[in-house]
Amino acid sequence: MTCSDSESVGGNTVDIATNHTVRDFVKDNGGHTVITRVLIANNGIAAVKEIRSVRQWAYATFGDERAIEFVAMATPEDLKVNAEYIRMADQYVEVPSGTNNNNYANVELIVDVAERTGAHAVWAGWGHASENPLLPESLRASKSKVVFIGPPGSAMRSLGDKISSTIVAQHAEVPTMPWSGDGITDTRVNEAGHLEVPDDAYHAATTHNMDEGLKQALRIGFPVMIKASEGGGGKGIRMVSKETDFASAFYQCQAEVPGSPIFIMKLAGESRHLEVQVLADQYGNAISLFGRDCSVQRRHQKIIEEAPVTIAPPETFEQMEKAAVRLAQLV
Repeated sequence: MTCSDSESVGGNTVDIATNHTVRDFVKDNGGHTVITRVLIANNGIAAVKEIRSVRQWAYATFGDERAIEFVAMATPEDLKVNAEYIRMADQYVEVPSGTNNNNYANVELIVDVAERTGAHAVWAGWGHASENPLLPESLRASKSKVVFIGPPGSAMRSLGDKISSTIVAQHAEVPTMPWSGDGITDTRVNEAGHLEVPDDAYHAATTHNMDEGLKQALRIGFPVMIKASEGGGGKGIRMVSKETDFASAFYQCQAEVPGSPIFIMKLAGESRHLEVQVLADQYGNAISLFGRDCSVQRRHQKIIEEAPVTIAPPETFEQMEKAAVRLAQLV
């Protein structure tokens, strides 16, 4: 699937953009939107890496590392320590302190800062608001039609939920572990042209109470994982190795992520956590940028990411890459 024009074209189109080497580059290459000012909706090493990478590209492409300007969001805490990313940026805007819902994860604030600073695009990196579909959708609906550098909200909705994403993966013929949604591949394209999982398919893959969950666990075979679809950060996930421990673990998952749908999946014992990095564009093209081994974890949270992947046979990882590309192209 590809993005519609309304999703991909930003407000600063080639026709109205001011004369600039970047504008010439975009026009010569058949592009539609000129981006010369980017808001960084993140902090720390993520922001540093983005600014540094784009400046290296800008110098190699235009002979001017400042061809793209960066506006940084900065909390009082980041300003107090004189964070490196703030020093690297061309401009910074102070935002409220506190938890990230007051700043880097606050969609309304990000859109407001982008509009006020004249940013043509927003880069959210990872964490914070980067996986919130409301961010790209709100930016697209803004007066300036600010571009979100990342996947559209529709892709986030398809793959952000653990249950729907596994159903979508099965539809794309991506191998999956045995789980409560085995064999469910129903998807549909809605009126907006976005892939989604029908409610009845989602419902069928969900375990709605402890008894349903236990029935699925017995079918799949212990040991199993109980997972809350909206869980994360080590919450809403339990390993169960025997039937007598299932009920308490199920209720613990429910309590940790109240209201979240729950599903059951076979435990992948003595396994490695290998990821495929995928890059896709608005035209339906997708490629693999190889992968990384994230097996060093604590409490289900990654601590170290190693690259390239060396533990899997090359032919096995190649099949993983192909499956990841199929999935990216589907959404």
